[in-house]
Amino acid sequence: MEIYCTRPGCPRPRNYFSDLDDHSILRTVQQKYCTTCGMPLILVGRYLPSKLLGRGGFGAAFLACDRYTPGMRQCVVKQFQPAGNLSPTQLQLAQDLFEREATVLEEIGSQHEQIPDLFAYFPVIVSSFFQPGQQEQFFYLVQEYIDGQNLEEELAHKGKFSEQEVLDVLQDILKILQFVHHKGIIHRDIKPSNIMRHRNGKLYLLDFGAVKQVANAPPGGGVGSSTGIFSLGFAPPEQMSGGQVFPSTDLYALAVTIVILLTGEKNVTKLFDVYSNQWQWRERVSVSPLLANTLDRMLLPAANQRFQSAQEVLDALNLTFQPIVPTHIHPHQPTQLPPQTKSQTQSQHTQPSPQMPLSPTSRIAPLSTSELLIGAGFSGFEGGLIAIAVYSVLRSTNITLAACAVILAVLIFGQKQRWIEKTEMLVFAAGTFAAIFFFPFLRIGLTIPQVMIIAVAGGLVAIAVTALFRLIYKLLTVFLSK
Repeated sequence: MEIYCTRPGCPRPRNYFSDLDDHSILRTVQQKYCTTCGMPLILVGRYLPSKLLGRGGFGAAFLACDRYTPGMRQCVVKQFQPAGNLSPTQLQLAQDLFEREATVLEEIGSQHEQIPDLFAYFPVIVSSFFQPGQQEQFFYLVQEYIDGQNLEEELAHKGKFSEQEVLDVLQDILKILQFVHHKGIIHRDIKPSNIMRHRNGKLYLLDFGAVKQVANAPPGGGVGSSTGIFSLGFAPPEQMSGGQVFPSTDLYALAVTIVILLTGEKNVTKLFDVYSNQWQWRERVSVSPLLANTLDRMLLPAANQRFQSAQEVLDALNLTFQPIVPTHIHPHQPTQLPPQTKSQTQSQHTQPSPQMPLSPTSRIAPLSTSELLIGAGFSGFEGGLIAIAVYSVLRSTNITLAACAVILAVLIFGQKQRWIEKTEMLVFAAGTFAAIFFFPFLRIGLTIPQVMIIAVAGGLVAIAVTALFRLIYKLLTVFLSK
């Protein structure tokens, strides 16, 4: 059996012990030591690292197994090992961040099925290999292993994400953030590499090392100052300046993540124009106006101008009640199951079922309240002009009403399907008014000011009626949900 040495800088970290291939010996042996540097290999007598998963500025992660579980459960062992020449203050900050991750995972990992569980947290004190006679202390945390790919790896493997795929990601991560923010926690380091997709299709939010506890936040919405630990390009201005961080800080980083997945751009800074202080990403992709506008609002530089909660984004996109269909399930892997405990989800296997294709209409983003009212105003204005023109030609009230009803139904359906949007509305209204203006026989003897008064009145009435019905609908929804 191979065991990987976790001492930073060990010249030959791979160690092979043939006697550990015998499970009875593996479970009873007291300890094994690195044949090169003498580092204890079986951490706290229980966890056996087998592979280096990656290194960062403040730690390394290893794939390991737990020899005290019946199935030798796989897990991730993260070691605190800051790189570079850090000052005592910086070193203490980095250690605090590492301990904070353990604290947060203990608090929330077991409560949400899409956040890894914490299994253990412990220090190890050993003799120094590079400075004889001195001792070194390392800190470790052990957490649930998510078998899959992170979204950065997935993007490199498959290329750009479709609109429906990023909507699935948004729905999952926003619901996790909804839970996390409710607990008074800001993640502060959301990016594609910190979102892992399990082989069964479920997404997990990883790396809570930079989280900020906000349970004792001061009045006014502030949640404490940033520590300066962030990923360049994903952090909003308030975080980069070391100022206060908010739930909208995470929403900003999530929007950057979605833009990266949509555009396929690996260098996030290429999408930001420092001269105009704006994100320039729309020309690279083709998505619905609703998604584009939502992302742009999440990316606004001022924290108070963005959405203030994950629920607000879900409501804006009307994603709250949409079922999530895993979009990256291998044909020979199980489909995503209904919500269960993590152990149930990862241990049960079902036969794969074919994914139903989405119909074109199922991808159409719903109208927001502002779009609904603008559309109502246009329909009322256009309806008034059409009624004048049709009656001028037909001179029949009944036929005029029937014809106007059909035309308005077509216009409203076109708005709902997003065939007619703001520019088209302006063109339609201007064209109809121009026809009445230049052809006097279309206005039944009315003057142009009278025509405008009728059209504008029609628009205002339509807006008022739509707003009233919208209010009644909201009140009924709240009443019936109680």
